[in-house]
Amino acid sequence: MQLYEPSNIIGRAEKDLYNTEKFTGKSQLDKEDFLTLLVVQMQNQDPLNPMDDKEFTAELAQFSSLEQLTQINEGVAALGETTVHQEMVNAASYIGKTIRAVGDNLSIHEDGTVSTMYYKLADKAEKVYMNIFDENGNIVSTVELGAQAAGDHEFQWDGKDWKGRDLPEGVYYLAMAAEGEDGSAILTQTEVAGVVTAVQYSGGVTYLRLSDGRTVAFQYVKEVVAPSTGSGGETGDTGDTGEETGDDTGDDTGDTGDDTGDTGDE
Repeated sequence: MQLYEPSNIIGRAEKDLYNTEKFTGKSQLDKEDFLTLLVVQMQNQDPLNPMDDKEFTAELAQFSSLEQLTQINEGVAALGETTVHQEMVNAASYIGKTIRAVGDNLSIHEDGTVSTMYYKLADKAEKVYMNIFDENGNIVSTVELGAQAAGDHEFQWDGKDWKGRDLPEGVYYLAMAAEGEDGSAILTQTEVAGVVTAVQYSGGVTYLRLSDGRTVAFQYVKEVVAPSTGSGGETGDTGDTGEETGDDTGDDTGDTGDDTGDTGDE
């Protein structure tokens, strides 16, 4: 199909002219431009009818206001950068901890297991649907859960497509819909959980990356659980070692005493 674009209509000379002549300029005026215009205006004013002092004072006031606004904008931008840095530092403290956050992504692990999705219903639902999409936005499976009570629930996907075939390892996305008895939509919220392994910043948002490759927005974190140290099991093992040491020491001492007695008899 022929595309009627400018490049297909204009001639070679016009194309060369377009490619060689580039026009540059500003889309907005800054304080230097404003000051230049003011000086040029003063230089070209009519000597017989000079600029009124009140008008000149008003333009100077506008210039002062423009400079102050520019400084405010620069200060706000610097403050925003500082806030982002501080948020990254705070998010880094979550590394190694298990979090629960508002999110809509699932992951199929290397061993075929699937991460658990948590969801909340604002009211009793007659029908609940889970539509699952791959990373390209293609729907791969639809799961109908039937009637559900209001409150918190868990959803465990089997990792299969609509034909029952196992899907490859990776990150998938879930869209949830719920209907009431009268067919009206019910408010839903999905949540994910996992162990944080990294922090990243993209598009003005700080994200936490989980161990299975999923990401959640730092601002949507609802719960943080500290990692388990496992010291209780290690302490129990130490106690067993103490008992074994005591038994072995006692037996060895008794044997030594018997040997000594035999020496005395000789």
